Amino acid sequence: MAWADASRLTVFDADEQILVELPMPEGERWCLEWNHSVTGIRVQDCYRHVQGKMVLERSHQPDFAAGLGHVPGRGRQVSDGQGGYWIENIDEPVPDNRYRLWVGSDKVNHRLLHEGSRISLSEKAAGERVTIHLQTPDFIP
Repeated sequence: MAWADASRLTVFDADEQILVELPMPEGERWCLEWNHSVTGIRVQDCYRHVQGKMVLERSHQPDFAAGLGHVPGRGRQVSDGQGGYWIENIDEPVPDNRYRLWVGSDKVNHRLLHEGSRISLSEKAAGERVTIHLQTPDFIP
């Protein structure tokens, strides 16, 4: 599809200024990773661009810390082989291809993972509200 080439993942600050912009063609994956605010364990939510939609595919949780866990009927929990687990096959579209995030401190270190790179949102906007938006030609403002 021609529109996939123009698609991008954009992180906007509260003033609509672009903090991060990544090409995100059809089928591409990325994750939001952070350190749990209580235990410090690394948590990941992983997304994919599917037919113009931002879709939450899976989540990695190294243990059952406060606020974490599998919800029956929402994906399938499988071992990661290291004491943690993946929740696979969540496959939930994100409404309007965007969500808001209060970016944590450097201790939490919210970061985007894409194609082997880690981009720290905490370095750019700790303590601020940002919007993470998959922009396709149908959703570009």
